[in-house]
Amino acid sequence: MLEWFANPANSKPLGLLIFFVTFCLIVLWVYGSRKRSERLEAHKNIPFLDDDNKDTPHG
Repeated sequence: MLEWFANPANSKPLGLLIFFVTFCLIVLWVYGSRKRSERLEAHKNIPFLDDDNKDTPHG
């Protein structure tokens, strides 16, 4: 079993598996809580909002 990990050709599938599991856990963490999910969904269109008054300072 340890020889499988020592073989450099097996590093790509192992890396893919680690990154895929990490990605799935992050997605579950973000969308797992309804409060966090609603807050994230509320911010999804921020890049598309038009800035009508360009002369007014922001902040």
